[in-house]
Amino acid sequence: EMTMKLQRGHLASCYSYIDILVALYYGDVLNYTPGYPNDSKRDRIIISKGHATAALYPIFADIGYFPIEELDHYGEVDGLLGVFANTKIPGIEAVSDSLGHGLGIGTGMALAAKRNNENHRVFVILGDAECNEGSIWESAAFAGDYNLDNLIVIVDNNRLGILGQPIGLQELNERWRSCGWYCAEVLGHSFSDLLRVFYLIEKSVAKPLVFIANTTKGKGVSFMEGKAEWHNKIPDEKQQRQGRADLGLSQ
Repeated sequence: EMTMKLQRGHLASCYSYIDILVALYYGDVLNYTPGYPNDSKRDRIIISKGHATAALYPIFADIGYFPIEELDHYGEVDGLLGVFANTKIPGIEAVSDSLGHGLGIGTGMALAAKRNNENHRVFVILGDAECNEGSIWESAAFAGDYNLDNLIVIVDNNRLGILGQPIGLQELNERWRSCGWYCAEVLGHSFSDLLRVFYLIEKSVAKPLVFIANTTKGKGVSFMEGKAEWHNKIPDEKQQRQGRADLGLSQ
Protein backbone atom coordinates (compact mmCIF):
# COMPACT_ATOMS: atom_id res chain seq x y z
CA GLU A 1 0.00 0.00 0.00
CA MET A 2 2.84 2.42 0.84
CA THR A 3 4.74 1.90 -2.38
CA MET A 4 1.67 1.89 -4.58
CA LYS A 5 0.41 5.14 -3.10
CA LEU A 6 3.80 6.76 -3.72
CA GLN A 7 4.31 4.95 -7.06
CA ARG A 8 7.89 4.29 -6.08
CA GLY A 9 9.73 1.47 -4.36
CA HIS A 10 11.06 -2.08 -4.67
CA LEU A 11 8.13 -4.36 -3.93
CA ALA A 12 9.59 -7.57 -5.35
CA SER A 13 12.75 -7.18 -3.26
CA CYS A 14 10.63 -6.65 -0.14
CA TYR A 15 8.55 -9.78 -0.78
CA SER A 16 11.79 -11.70 -1.27
CA TYR A 17 12.82 -11.40 2.39
CA ILE A 18 9.73 -10.34 4.36
CA ASP A 19 9.32 -13.89 5.73
CA ILE A 20 12.86 -13.69 7.11
CA LEU A 21 12.02 -10.45 8.92
CA VAL A 22 8.83 -11.92 10.36
CA ALA A 23 10.76 -14.95 11.65
CA LEU A 24 13.38 -12.70 13.25
CA TYR A 25 11.01 -10.25 14.92
CA TYR A 26 8.11 -12.54 15.82
CA GLY A 27 9.88 -15.89 16.19
CA ASP A 28 11.72 -15.06 19.43
CA VAL A 29 15.03 -14.80 17.57
CA LEU A 30 15.95 -11.12 17.89
CA ASN A 31 16.40 -9.59 21.32
CA TYR A 32 14.49 -6.29 21.36
CA THR A 33 12.00 -4.42 23.55
CA PRO A 34 8.78 -3.28 21.83
CA GLY A 35 8.43 0.48 22.05
CA TYR A 36 12.11 1.01 22.91
CA PRO A 37 14.19 1.11 19.72
CA ASN A 38 17.25 2.44 21.57
CA ASP A 39 17.40 -0.21 24.28
CA SER A 40 21.15 -0.66 24.82
CA LYS A 41 20.79 -4.46 25.10
CA ARG A 42 18.96 -4.84 21.78
CA ASP A 43 20.32 -6.93 18.94
CA ARG A 44 21.30 -4.74 16.00
CA ILE A 45 19.97 -5.46 12.52
CA ILE A 46 21.30 -3.87 9.34
CA ILE A 47 19.47 -4.19 6.04
CA SER A 48 22.39 -3.89 3.66
CA LYS A 49 20.09 -4.27 0.63
CA GLY A 50 18.88 -0.78 1.41
CA HIS A 51 16.41 -0.49 -1.47
CA ALA A 52 14.16 -2.96 0.40
CA THR A 53 14.03 -1.32 3.84
CA ALA A 54 10.33 -0.52 3.31
CA ALA A 55 9.60 -4.10 4.41
CA LEU A 56 10.76 -3.13 7.91
CA TYR A 57 8.44 -0.16 8.35
CA PRO A 58 5.15 -2.02 9.05
CA ILE A 59 7.00 -4.24 11.54
CA PHE A 60 8.52 -1.23 13.31
CA ALA A 61 5.08 0.39 13.53
CA ASP A 62 3.58 -2.84 14.87
CA ILE A 63 6.19 -3.18 17.63
CA GLY A 64 5.76 0.43 18.69
CA TYR A 65 8.87 2.10 17.32
CA PHE A 66 6.75 4.87 15.78
CA PRO A 67 3.01 5.58 15.26
CA ILE A 68 1.35 3.46 12.59
CA GLU A 69 0.05 6.66 10.97
CA GLU A 70 3.59 7.33 9.74
CA LEU A 71 3.08 4.60 7.15
CA ASP A 72 0.58 6.87 5.39
CA HIS A 73 3.35 9.40 4.77
CA TYR A 74 5.93 7.01 3.32
CA GLY A 75 8.26 8.81 0.92
CA GLU A 76 6.82 12.27 1.58
CA VAL A 77 9.26 15.16 1.93
CA ASP A 78 8.12 15.95 5.47
CA GLY A 79 7.49 12.34 6.46
CA LEU A 80 9.61 10.17 8.73
CA LEU A 81 9.92 7.19 6.39
CA GLY A 82 12.02 7.50 3.27
CA VAL A 83 12.22 5.13 0.31
CA PHE A 84 15.80 4.65 1.46
CA ALA A 85 16.09 4.54 5.23
CA ASN A 86 18.22 6.75 7.46
CA THR A 87 19.13 6.66 11.13
CA LYS A 88 16.53 9.29 12.04
CA ILE A 89 14.00 6.46 11.75
CA PRO A 90 13.66 4.59 15.06
CA GLY A 91 15.03 1.07 14.63
CA ILE A 92 17.30 1.83 11.68
CA GLU A 93 20.89 1.17 12.72
CA ALA A 94 22.76 2.29 9.60
CA VAL A 95 22.27 4.05 6.27
CA SER A 96 22.53 1.51 3.45
CA ASP A 97 21.63 3.33 0.24
CA SER A 98 24.79 2.10 -1.48
CA LEU A 99 25.12 -1.68 -1.71
CA GLY A 100 28.12 -3.45 -0.21
CA HIS A 101 28.61 -1.37 2.93
CA GLY A 102 26.29 -3.04 5.44
CA LEU A 103 28.58 -5.93 6.32
CA GLY A 104 31.53 -3.63 6.98
CA ILE A 105 29.38 -1.55 9.32
CA GLY A 106 28.03 -4.67 11.02
CA THR A 107 31.52 -6.12 11.43
CA GLY A 108 32.64 -2.93 13.16
CA MET A 109 29.63 -3.04 15.47
CA ALA A 110 30.29 -6.69 16.33
CA LEU A 111 33.96 -6.04 17.06
CA ALA A 112 33.10 -3.03 19.24
CA ALA A 113 30.56 -5.10 21.19
CA LYS A 114 33.21 -7.76 21.83
CA ARG A 115 35.76 -5.24 23.04
CA ASN A 116 33.21 -3.49 25.27
CA ASN A 117 32.04 -6.81 26.77
CA GLU A 118 28.51 -6.24 25.46
CA ASN A 119 26.33 -9.27 24.78
CA HIS A 120 24.13 -8.07 21.94
CA ARG A 121 24.40 -9.62 18.49
CA VAL A 122 24.60 -7.97 15.08
CA PHE A 123 22.48 -9.25 12.18
CA VAL A 124 23.16 -8.17 8.60
CA ILE A 125 20.85 -8.98 5.69
CA LEU A 126 22.57 -9.01 2.31
CA GLY A 127 21.28 -9.44 -1.21
CA ASP A 128 22.91 -12.24 -3.20
CA ALA A 129 23.87 -9.90 -6.06
CA GLU A 130 25.37 -7.59 -3.45
CA CYS A 131 27.86 -10.37 -2.74
CA ASN A 132 29.57 -9.40 -6.00
CA GLU A 133 30.94 -6.37 -4.14
CA GLY A 134 34.57 -6.72 -3.07
CA SER A 135 33.86 -4.89 0.19
CA ILE A 136 31.65 -7.81 1.27
CA TRP A 137 34.55 -10.24 1.11
CA GLU A 138 37.01 -7.88 2.78
CA SER A 139 34.57 -7.62 5.70
CA ALA A 140 33.87 -11.35 5.70
CA ALA A 141 37.59 -12.17 5.87
CA PHE A 142 38.09 -9.70 8.72
CA ALA A 143 35.16 -11.11 10.72
CA GLY A 144 36.44 -14.65 10.20
CA ASP A 145 39.96 -13.73 11.31
CA TYR A 146 38.59 -12.17 14.51
CA ASN A 147 36.12 -15.01 15.20
CA LEU A 148 33.19 -12.61 15.54
CA ASP A 149 30.65 -15.16 16.69
CA ASN A 150 28.24 -12.35 17.60
CA LEU A 151 27.86 -11.52 13.89
CA ILE A 152 25.11 -13.21 11.87
CA VAL A 153 24.62 -12.68 8.14
CA ILE A 154 21.53 -13.72 6.20
CA VAL A 155 21.90 -13.74 2.42
CA ASP A 156 18.62 -13.21 0.54
CA ASN A 157 19.47 -15.65 -2.24
CA ASN A 158 16.70 -14.93 -4.76
CA ARG A 159 19.06 -15.51 -7.71
CA LEU A 160 17.99 -12.33 -9.49
CA GLY A 161 20.25 -9.31 -9.73
CA ILE A 162 19.40 -6.21 -11.72
CA LEU A 163 22.64 -6.68 -13.71
CA GLY A 164 22.25 -10.42 -14.20
CA GLN A 165 22.82 -13.71 -12.40
CA PRO A 166 24.55 -13.39 -9.00
CA ILE A 167 27.20 -15.77 -7.65
CA GLY A 168 26.15 -19.42 -7.86
CA LEU A 169 25.01 -21.12 -4.66
CA GLN A 170 27.90 -23.58 -4.41
CA GLU A 171 30.50 -20.88 -4.97
CA LEU A 172 28.71 -18.61 -2.48
CA ASN A 173 28.89 -21.31 0.23
CA GLU A 174 32.53 -22.01 -0.52
CA ARG A 175 33.49 -18.35 -0.35
CA TRP A 176 31.93 -17.86 3.08
CA ARG A 177 33.50 -21.02 4.46
CA SER A 178 36.90 -20.05 3.08
CA CYS A 179 36.62 -16.81 5.09
CA GLY A 180 36.15 -18.81 8.30
CA TRP A 181 32.37 -18.64 8.64
CA TYR A 182 29.91 -21.33 9.69
CA CYS A 183 27.54 -21.60 6.71
CA ALA A 184 24.07 -23.15 6.50
CA GLU A 185 21.31 -23.11 3.89
CA VAL A 186 17.67 -22.45 4.72
CA LEU A 187 14.33 -22.25 2.91
CA GLY A 188 13.71 -18.52 3.06
CA HIS A 189 9.91 -18.69 2.92
CA SER A 190 9.44 -21.55 5.42
CA PHE A 191 8.95 -20.31 8.99
CA SER A 192 9.60 -23.76 10.43
CA ASP A 193 12.89 -24.07 8.54
CA LEU A 194 13.93 -20.50 9.30
CA LEU A 195 13.31 -20.93 13.02
CA ARG A 196 15.00 -24.33 13.07
CA VAL A 197 18.16 -22.88 11.54
CA PHE A 198 18.08 -19.60 13.47
CA TYR A 199 18.18 -21.51 16.74
CA LEU A 200 21.71 -22.54 15.77
CA ILE A 201 22.60 -18.99 16.79
CA GLU A 202 22.24 -20.02 20.43
CA LYS A 203 24.87 -22.74 20.03
CA SER A 204 28.50 -21.79 20.41
CA VAL A 205 30.41 -22.36 17.16
CA ALA A 206 33.10 -19.72 17.84
CA LYS A 207 32.68 -18.39 14.31
CA PRO A 208 30.56 -15.78 12.56
CA LEU A 209 27.41 -17.34 11.11
CA VAL A 210 25.96 -16.99 7.62
CA PHE A 211 22.61 -18.37 6.51
CA ILE A 212 22.00 -18.64 2.77
CA ALA A 213 18.24 -18.18 2.53
CA ASN A 214 16.91 -19.53 -0.77
CA THR A 215 14.09 -17.19 -1.71
CA THR A 216 11.95 -16.05 -4.64
CA LYS A 217 11.91 -12.43 -5.73
CA GLY A 218 8.33 -11.17 -5.68
CA LYS A 219 7.21 -14.17 -3.59
CA GLY A 220 3.45 -14.55 -3.32
CA VAL A 221 2.51 -12.32 -6.25
CA SER A 222 1.99 -14.44 -9.36
CA PHE A 223 3.08 -11.91 -11.98
CA MET A 224 6.16 -10.79 -9.99
CA GLU A 225 7.68 -14.09 -8.92
CA GLY A 226 11.14 -14.65 -10.36
CA LYS A 227 10.91 -11.82 -12.90
CA ALA A 228 13.77 -9.32 -13.04
CA GLU A 229 11.67 -6.58 -14.64
CA TRP A 230 9.78 -6.16 -11.34
CA HIS A 231 12.89 -5.01 -9.47
CA ASN A 232 11.57 -1.46 -9.10
CA LYS A 233 8.33 -1.55 -11.07
CA ILE A 234 4.99 -0.60 -9.48
CA PRO A 235 1.79 -2.51 -10.38
CA ASP A 236 -1.02 -0.75 -12.24
CA GLU A 237 -4.58 -0.87 -10.85
CA LYS A 238 -5.45 -4.20 -12.47
CA GLN A 239 -2.21 -5.76 -11.25
CA GLN A 240 -2.80 -4.35 -7.77
CA ARG A 241 -6.13 -6.19 -7.60
CA GLN A 242 -4.46 -9.40 -8.77
CA GLY A 243 -1.63 -8.97 -6.27
CA ARG A 244 -4.03 -8.47 -3.37
CA ALA A 245 -5.94 -11.58 -4.42
CA ASP A 246 -2.70 -13.58 -4.62
CA LEU A 247 -1.76 -12.47 -1.11
CA GLY A 248 -5.24 -13.06 0.31
CA LEU A 249 -5.78 -9.38 1.09
CA SER A 250 -9.04 -7.45 0.89
CA GLN A 251 -9.60 -5.39 -2.24
